[in-house]
Amino acid sequence: MSASTPPDKAPSATLKYRPETRMVHSGTLRSQFNETSESIFLTQGFVYASAEECEARFKGEDPGFLYSRFSNPSVAMFERRMIELEGAQAARATATGMAAVTTAMLAPLKAGDHVVASKQLFGSCRYVAEDLLPRYGIESTLVDGLDLDQWRKAMRPNTKTCFLESPTNPTLDVLDIVAIADIAHRGGARLIVDNVFATPMWQSPLTLGADVVVYSATKHIDGQGRCLGGIILSSEEFIQEHIHNFLRQTGPAMSPFNAWVLLKGLETLGVRVKAQTESAAKIADVLAQHPKIARLIYPGRADHPQAATVKKQMSAGSTLIGFEVKGGKAAAFRVLNACNIASISNNLGDAKSIVTHPATTTHQRLTPEARAELGISDGFIRFSTGLEHPDDLIEDLTAALDKA
Repeated sequence: MSASTPPDKAPSATLKYRPETRMVHSGTLRSQFNETSESIFLTQGFVYASAEECEARFKGEDPGFLYSRFSNPSVAMFERRMIELEGAQAARATATGMAAVTTAMLAPLKAGDHVVASKQLFGSCRYVAEDLLPRYGIESTLVDGLDLDQWRKAMRPNTKTCFLESPTNPTLDVLDIVAIADIAHRGGARLIVDNVFATPMWQSPLTLGADVVVYSATKHIDGQGRCLGGIILSSEEFIQEHIHNFLRQTGPAMSPFNAWVLLKGLETLGVRVKAQTESAAKIADVLAQHPKIARLIYPGRADHPQAATVKKQMSAGSTLIGFEVKGGKAAAFRVLNACNIASISNNLGDAKSIVTHPATTTHQRLTPEARAELGISDGFIRFSTGLEHPDDLIEDLTAALDKA
């Protein structure tokens, strides 16, 4: 593979390996110095050997790089690694996770089209579906993502896209991707799945029938609170026809430095997520018995409301736990303030445990009625399990709950 050949266009020798190996080696593009760690190509543009080569590059007849808003070696390495991990044909990285969501939804649509989306969404994702798209003449309908009849009834002749996240943020509902993909396809629409809470380790939406997968790479993929990033993965046709030129012309490009950080994050994604999931399961089992908790939700437990769906489409639980503290907002705040290990923040998937109060942060823009409909009570807490010892986290949370 030459230095001018983007990794996502080059034949790969690493596809034969298992995911953990691909996360370390896929997409590596070495310079003439044959460095061990991937290089950071901090450059805005590229030079050409001749005017003829430059012309061929711009016409798409030469596969090399043009300008870092369009493509960049560091970014292309990250894209290739994610392509092989996810089992996609193609991908494009973005500056943030919300840039990935917005681009995946908006780029293929036009005025007069219709979108069906689950109500159970991260606040910013819901804003895109509910508020942003209609401004441009794209109608949207929000449904209870767990109710397949609502998906069926919401479909229209002009429905082009269905969108969901599973497990959902923050209540960890698990939607039936296979069934919803079938509904979307029967109606002539594509299904976009936000797979952040499951991570590519525990769920593969493309194998379940989804057409497009999006990630906030800011979360588990970085996993250490360092940088922002997003990625859209799909077929070669979808990426080339809808995404590539949209990103090229509108500019939400990923920084080469961030791409390098995310490449380093991918090297440890498997071991981090496995350890965090094991700890989350242990913590959930303890918290489920605590007298101050009215409701606990964890996808790895038999009492999860969609346990059968979890078993069907996920290979493990999640690093996230949701629980409702008796006593409402005041009690929830006392728990958050009493945590000594977990930090109060609105991020997730970090090596450090994070505790969040969704009603006043990630979902605060929703009306109280809308939050209640989604199960986001004033006492609800989202816990993102880090890499600390699970017994320390259990002791810390138990002590905090005692102050609820």
